[in-house]
Amino acid sequence: MKLRNLLRSTLVAAFATASAASVPQAASAQSLEDMYSGETLTILIGHPPGGSYDLYAQLAAEHMAQFIPGGPNVIVQHMPGGGGRKAAAHFINKTQGDGMTVAILPDSLGHIEHLRPDAAKWDATKFRYIGRFANANAAFAVRSDKAKSAEDMRNTEIIVACTGKNARSAQQAAAMKNAAGLNLRLICGYKGSQATVMAALRGEADMLSQNWASFKSDPADLGDGTLNIVVQTGLERDPDLPDVPLMQELTDDPRSKEILRYLGASAPIGRSMMIHPDTSDEVVSGLREAFQKMVADAGFLAAAEQRSAIINPASGEDMEAIMADIMGTDEALIADVLAAIDTSGAAKVAK
Repeated sequence: MKLRNLLRSTLVAAFATASAASVPQAASAQSLEDMYSGETLTILIGHPPGGSYDLYAQLAAEHMAQFIPGGPNVIVQHMPGGGGRKAAAHFINKTQGDGMTVAILPDSLGHIEHLRPDAAKWDATKFRYIGRFANANAAFAVRSDKAKSAEDMRNTEIIVACTGKNARSAQQAAAMKNAAGLNLRLICGYKGSQATVMAALRGEADMLSQNWASFKSDPADLGDGTLNIVVQTGLERDPDLPDVPLMQELTDDPRSKEILRYLGASAPIGRSMMIHPDTSDEVVSGLREAFQKMVADAGFLAAAEQRSAIINPASGEDMEAIMADIMGTDEALIADVLAAIDTSGAAKVAK
């Protein structure tokens, strides 16, 4: 009897322990369902309708709710201004960590904090990421009648169309001039990226850059062979551009390589979804799980393909590791980068 009672007590204790262990998971699922049921999840972007930020936000708005417990209504909010800086500052400083607002913001926010600290109203070391839709290697397109490769641009002057002197496209072009020896002359002041495309297509300028995904979704921007992609940014060559060199591959000088690599280091973050740093781990984990289910879903992938949207997903944890690497850059390298991206000599576009 004593042995039987001991066995029964052991089984009861084991069952109680197992049940207790299962409670947090069940409670987590239930709490997420309670939290999102009948509510609205807002996806904030810092750009107007159209473009890659809106593309991925709209895809998520259409497909993500089915994978979130409680099935919230999902909407997109546009807050353009400052190349995404206005929305980033609002997201970090004006929204709450209640899980009701997520954002798809520029991957360059860490770089802005280093290179233009007065313009950064956030602390990128605290960013939390849900997941990545796709990387965002920038692609430099040059008129084929001026250059066939990056090497051709060492001896032939190439006029680069830029939106503003502080724009990433201008800074990266300046760095290729100063750190890699390309013969580039910058003209800044074009009103938007599409204006730079048109300037190159009509021969007013020779080169421009934008996210490779934008070129892929709208091949007309390359003018049916008028423009060729000759350089890309990033830490690895985009699978679509295996023969196009990265900026840091244009020089053999170790320090110049470091400078150019740093300027392209955020490309792997690309178009990623973020959540407020104060959000609970429970909610972050739940949305990460929902995001990964969404980007693997056949219906989502079909919709993305129909819109020529590149899907190259990665985890939120991976994005946080990349941002941590960027934010860990030493001050000496930052100083060298600042010298390399000097755009003070850029000309203004004629009115």
